[in-house]
Amino acid sequence: MLTTYELRWFSPGMIPENIETWFKQNCLIDPIQPPEEREDVYLYSPKSDFLGIKLRQGRLEVKWRKAELGAVRFGDFVEGKAEKWGKWLCSDATEESFQPNLVLSNSSWVSVQKVRHSQLYQVLPEFPPQPVSVDEHIENGCTVELTHLIIQGNAWWSLAFEASGEDACLMENLQATASWVFDTYRELKLLAINSYAFPSWLALVHQ
Repeated sequence: MLTTYELRWFSPGMIPENIETWFKQNCLIDPIQPPEEREDVYLYSPKSDFLGIKLRQGRLEVKWRKAELGAVRFGDFVEGKAEKWGKWLCSDATEESFQPNLVLSNSSWVSVQKVRHSQLYQVLPEFPPQPVSVDEHIENGCTVELTHLIIQGNAWWSLAFEASGEDACLMENLQATASWVFDTYRELKLLAINSYAFPSWLALVHQ
């Protein structure tokens, strides 16, 4: 089981051009690297904002919120709600299970199209976070994501931080990376009211 500390915001519409430009120039190792495009299929559970179940690229992912960690601030432009999540992954070597076409006829499952820019940061004591390749093995780090979302024909976008590593370092990994990234952020204010995880977002937008 993987444990992460996470911080996420959602906003309707397309990603503002100034925010996408800021992210590419200040967060990515390679500003012209192409984004990842994929479809994730979520189980819609409107009364379970602590539980997320989805099919992603031939595997089943189950996430559950272990704790709400309270509000965190970064300068004058950013406030969000940090949460602790556990993740369990299940794959099928035969590739006969966990396929979107097996469940999309059921209205309890909803497709989300994603176009995602992401960058992994390594966090070391007494050093600023450093962007590294996603293939690099690190003990403590945090992934930063800017994602364009399409659900039922409607456009949304999300900015997120997902810290991983040693349990005792998770909050430091999250805060150190977010502080470093947001040091150059002077764009649209990110508010705590718009800060929540995917289950809450699905309950908000799914019709």
